[in-house]
Amino acid sequence: MLGPGRYLLGVAELGLIVGFAWLGAVTIRRRLVPELTGATGQLATTILAIAGLLWIAEILGSFGWFEVAPYLFGVIAIGGGTWALGRGSCRGGGVPSAARRSPHPHTTRGRGVDVLALAALVVAAAAVIHFAAGVRLRLSTGMTGFDSTWYHGPFAAGFFQSGDTWSLHFIAPQFLAWFYPANSEVLHAVGMAAFHRDLLSPLLNLGWFVGCLVAGWCIGRPYRVAPVSLALTAVALSIPALSDQAGEARNDIVGLFFLLAAVAVALNAWGVRPSPGGMGAGDIDSEESETERNESTRIGSGLSTGALVIAGLAAGLAAGTKLNFLLPAGVLVIGLALIAPRGSRWRAFGAAGLAALAGGGYWYLRNLAHAGNPLPWVKHLGPITLPAPEQALGGREGHSVFGYLTDGSVWSDWFLPGFHHGLTIFWPLLGVLALAGLVLCFGRRASPAQRVIGLVGLASALAWLIAPTSASGPDGSPHGFESGLRYLAPALALGLALLPTASQLRPPLASLSLTSSLPVHTDWKRRSQRMGRGLIFFAIGVAVLLVGIGYPVQRHYLEHRYENPAFTTPGLNAAFEWAQQITDARIATTSTRQYPLYGKNLTNHVDYIGEEQPHGGFTAPTTCQSWRHLLNAGNYDYAIATRDRIEPGKTPYPPAARWTEAPGATVVLRKPPTVVFRLRGRLPVSSCSR
Repeated sequence: MLGPGRYLLGVAELGLIVGFAWLGAVTIRRRLVPELTGATGQLATTILAIAGLLWIAEILGSFGWFEVAPYLFGVIAIGGGTWALGRGSCRGGGVPSAARRSPHPHTTRGRGVDVLALAALVVAAAAVIHFAAGVRLRLSTGMTGFDSTWYHGPFAAGFFQSGDTWSLHFIAPQFLAWFYPANSEVLHAVGMAAFHRDLLSPLLNLGWFVGCLVAGWCIGRPYRVAPVSLALTAVALSIPALSDQAGEARNDIVGLFFLLAAVAVALNAWGVRPSPGGMGAGDIDSEESETERNESTRIGSGLSTGALVIAGLAAGLAAGTKLNFLLPAGVLVIGLALIAPRGSRWRAFGAAGLAALAGGGYWYLRNLAHAGNPLPWVKHLGPITLPAPEQALGGREGHSVFGYLTDGSVWSDWFLPGFHHGLTIFWPLLGVLALAGLVLCFGRRASPAQRVIGLVGLASALAWLIAPTSASGPDGSPHGFESGLRYLAPALALGLALLPTASQLRPPLASLSLTSSLPVHTDWKRRSQRMGRGLIFFAIGVAVLLVGIGYPVQRHYLEHRYENPAFTTPGLNAAFEWAQQITDARIATTSTRQYPLYGKNLTNHVDYIGEEQPHGGFTAPTTCQSWRHLLNAGNYDYAIATRDRIEPGKTPYPPAARWTEAPGATVVLRKPPTVVFRLRGRLPVSSCSR
């Protein structure tokens, strides 16, 4: 646990990082997209701030310098410098015209209680509370999910320990996972750098969850159906298939946030005028004047260059988080370019495309440098053979839902029960409503931006349909189908959030908004200033409260983190508990799940023992000689030989346990299927007999 001084130091470091990133992002957002205000403006600022944090980490990490001091200095220098330059520009008369407000008093409507908005907030609050319950559970156990302990956690801890984001961080040789994009893991590493613990890791997905809700609200905002979009987004995020995101380092919810944010920015920035017959596709909140919308520099009829940059950046951040977002991100970038006027399409594609590359291209460039292929899983492009590691993917046998579409027995035995458990008993209704939301985007009165977003949603569904892990498992027995439904979540969330924006549904939904209103004379500028000051004081109060609550929470978390694990085999559970008391050790392992071995203080250096192969390949040793040679070369303090599971008909311990038994290796713990050895010197390679 952290003492008060170290805890407050971590809070201060984190506050400086987030605060200066936000200052710089606010300045850039006001320049790029002055037409975006309110919640959508804050969403755009968040995208820019996160991108800035990632860029600085990636630049430093490419040289092995991603450490607390240079990172903190970089964020303060760039964020503070951007803010100072922007402030000076504003003093010199450079305030964007769209950011100016009329200083003259005017008459407006004072709104009373909006019953529909209140109901939507209740639904959203219930969804947050339900998700937070899962977070609370992990604060008493540590992160126990398979993917969190397999690669999310080890990647983040590896970035934190080494300061290196460019090198491949080899883990268990399954699915070529060391080539996965890692935007989310870098952000976990930022939290680790501030506290030298993983205090923030179980909490981060709660923030992404709330961000998804804000993006859902913003999707409905230009059509005056924000409350309904918010409520339906909350429903989509509450499906059982996403319950494993709570308190874990899984990144499905992270990519979903970026995709929803990209869609929200595109729809709010489109700015189509209201149609004569009612609310049009681009209705903007009354707070934004017609003059302000006309004054922004636009490509075509609706999307400004800055909005293209923000939307493309968010799409790229999604693709840089998880592979299944590559297709919808590409469709969004290309679609936004195609709906620009002919003379501006290449310019629009350049703005959105380059921003998308900036958001996620780092990891694919890294793959290209190490493997000669940005997507090493793709070994053939038609007749062309691409560079890729020559090894089996390993792990669970890969199959796609598409490959089973006509298999009736798989549908009855696996798919239908999987939909029931993964999407609740109401899955047919959810599926129909989500599909309707996407299809109605192609209606006669839909805007070009809506049609593009509809294609993005369909592309998300297609990505799930063809993903090789969407129905993974033995042929005819797709055990991974239910878990793979999280790949369908982006299409489900987009479809439900977009449903109330359809022109056929907006008028009746708008009529449900019951408010009381009275004419009020007010000076908008003074009102905005008062609200701004109030929000600042409120934010400060909330921050102080969270810091105070955080101290006992972190003590509880660190006291109970992997204290009595019961989420894997008995031997691995015992090894994970043992590792919490070990510090500054070099640990070799054969376990796929290895994150708890980093210890409570994240000071243990953990390696899966394997041999590097051409094009970024990595395979497990198959002989005693190679095993001992690798142990000796790594100068390890401990070796953990284990199987991932106990299987009938197999020996209780792996061959590596026999290979390690030699003078200089002392057994510390033995429980099937795991043996922990303390190594005291080099193991003799010549004595290997089997």
